Amino acid sequence: MLLSGIGCHCCLFCGAQVKDSSKQLKEIIVVGYRGMNGIGHFHESQDAYIYAGKKTEIIAVDSVDANKAINNTRQILGRIPGLNIVESETGGFVANGIGFRGLNPVQSLDMNVRQNGYTVAADVYGYNETYYLPPMEAVERIELIKGSSSLQFGPQLGGMVNYVIHEGSRTKPFTFSSLQTTGSNGLFNSYNAAGGTIKRLNYFTFINYRNLDGWRPNSQQDQLTGFGKLNCQVNNKLSVGIEFSLLRNKIKMPGGLTDEQFETDSRISVRSRNWLKSPWNILTASAKYIVSKNTSLLLQTTYLKGERNLVWINKLPGERDLIDPQTGQYSNREVDRERMKSFSAEFRLLHQYKIGNIKSALASGVRLSTASFERMEEGAGTNGTDFDLAVKGEYEERFTFKTVNIAPFIENSFKWNDRFSITPGIRFELLESEIEAEYEIAGIEKETEEEKERQFILTGIGMQYELDKNSSLYGNISQAYRPLDYGQTIPLGSVSKVDPDMKDPKAWNSDLGIRGTVRNYFNYDIGLFYLNYKNRVGTILLTDENGTPYTYRTNTAQSAQKGIESYFELNITRWLQSHRKGQISIYNSFAWTHARYTKGTYEGNRVEYAPAIINRVGITYANKSFSTSLQLSHQSKAYSDAANTERSSNPIVGAIPGYSVIDWSMNTGWKKMKFRFGLNNLLDKKYFTQRTDEYPGPGIIPSTGRSFYLGIGVYIF
Repeated sequence: MLLSGIGCHCCLFCGAQVKDSSKQLKEIIVVGYRGMNGIGHFHESQDAYIYAGKKTEIIAVDSVDANKAINNTRQILGRIPGLNIVESETGGFVANGIGFRGLNPVQSLDMNVRQNGYTVAADVYGYNETYYLPPMEAVERIELIKGSSSLQFGPQLGGMVNYVIHEGSRTKPFTFSSLQTTGSNGLFNSYNAAGGTIKRLNYFTFINYRNLDGWRPNSQQDQLTGFGKLNCQVNNKLSVGIEFSLLRNKIKMPGGLTDEQFETDSRISVRSRNWLKSPWNILTASAKYIVSKNTSLLLQTTYLKGERNLVWINKLPGERDLIDPQTGQYSNREVDRERMKSFSAEFRLLHQYKIGNIKSALASGVRLSTASFERMEEGAGTNGTDFDLAVKGEYEERFTFKTVNIAPFIENSFKWNDRFSITPGIRFELLESEIEAEYEIAGIEKETEEEKERQFILTGIGMQYELDKNSSLYGNISQAYRPLDYGQTIPLGSVSKVDPDMKDPKAWNSDLGIRGTVRNYFNYDIGLFYLNYKNRVGTILLTDENGTPYTYRTNTAQSAQKGIESYFELNITRWLQSHRKGQISIYNSFAWTHARYTKGTYEGNRVEYAPAIINRVGITYANKSFSTSLQLSHQSKAYSDAANTERSSNPIVGAIPGYSVIDWSMNTGWKKMKFRFGLNNLLDKKYFTQRTDEYPGPGIIPSTGRSFYLGIGVYIF
């Protein structure tokens, strides 16, 4: 703690002149603890962004008891109401997908996924699938803005999620932490991080290695994630930084299952020769300039280079992959490759000003991006069993995709008095796309080239009213837009047929809610939402002229998604004023979603991947050296197709039964050591969250049964 005075002043008692002297005292570090505080929310404006009137949530990851070694999403993000998760890491993806309000959670397609404020998808307009996420040990907090984020961050329907990585210590030149975790199914996870501040330079870096045999056979994962960040405080106004993230992996995919196979034994695998590699590299440079106490500028530029490489048997699970008795060998596998490159720059300005007695905050900026995407499909691979990208002859299909995007935006929050604010906004999108294709149909080679330009305006408005210093009402309505991306129009390795005349989906979101705290022991957020979604893209089941069922990807119709999202947390010991020996809190994260088609062939049917009920209940105990949490997650029935097929001979379509899963975790520490232990899926529930028409299936992708983890860490300060 630093105490100082400057110059001279008069003694208040005698009026004599007293000369000040400055003394630097020894630093005092105050160490305390507190129980889980649940979900936080943003201030009205900060860091070049406006959040007034928006549905926002913040999770402090360090405060959550969870299996972070495998990024267990339902534990880490489970407190966010309505969180729908596709648990596909066990099938070959590197990250579980998330969605909200009846939107598709697969690969977080309808989300704007960011790390430290910049996007981590290859192309948010052309290929918005999430292949990279940082390990949760490295994440300080997770920020979420639902539907109304479309004006400031991009037109995605589901909102924005931002994973904010730790910074280096501000008070020490060097700190180091290491956490080693082992567990069921051959899990070994090694996380090691260092950081600190040397003069004006703050740095943080980590390296994370994970090896996993997998809950099902043929599910091995070998993955390395790395990160480095340097930030220089040039002077009191200007700071500049640079970051680099990398992902290297090699994943074996066990394939999908039919309904009969899943019911007989959900742990079986029908594929032993399917592999995936998806190296990822992200380089970011940023600068922040404080023009004045009321004005700040932020610039972020990002270069991304990534790949997705598949070697696999691209057939439904009912078709066996067997050795030919005549040749004594397997059949040749299919090789598919994708290469992505993108560059983006986002410039933002936040300016606070007054017009008469009205306080205002203006957030404006522009996003510029270019992306190129090369895909090579249906190469004749080897008949081996290991990962091998060798191809005999040529790829049957080649595609080159390019996109260019310019998007200026502006929002202004007018604060009419100390309690009420209104925030209108507008975003203009200019999007140009180009496709070059070489493919073969019925033995005839074809080449096509297509260019498309889109221009559209998104508008919205938000309102917020402070009931008192601890609670507020909020509401908003905003437009959203999702251009058809390459993964929808030309899906990689899909066994579905695709409608060539699909239209771009568009929507508008609205929220109305109340949130706040009661003293220091009760936290709540209750909200209503409505999402109107036109030209929704989905999969339906059809029958060909021979009576054979097949799946067809098309615009299924218009839908309306409405419902309730609520979060309650009660700190029992604070409420009873008896927290000397620790604190006990209970929470409930609940969402009810009524998602139905309102027009077209499927009017009245339920929207795909839209469970009516998502409910999570938990209890936590914490003291200064120990914490433990128990969480029950329940999700009701959903469907994978617009026709709401209950069951079919084609495992791509059918019901996704409801399920309930219990997770338990604990953390304890001693001096500079830390210990973690937990059980996921405590009751060994047999369930699944996804049916897919492409990799890592096709078919049902089972979720993991009961598993444990044990972690030991050391922190050197």
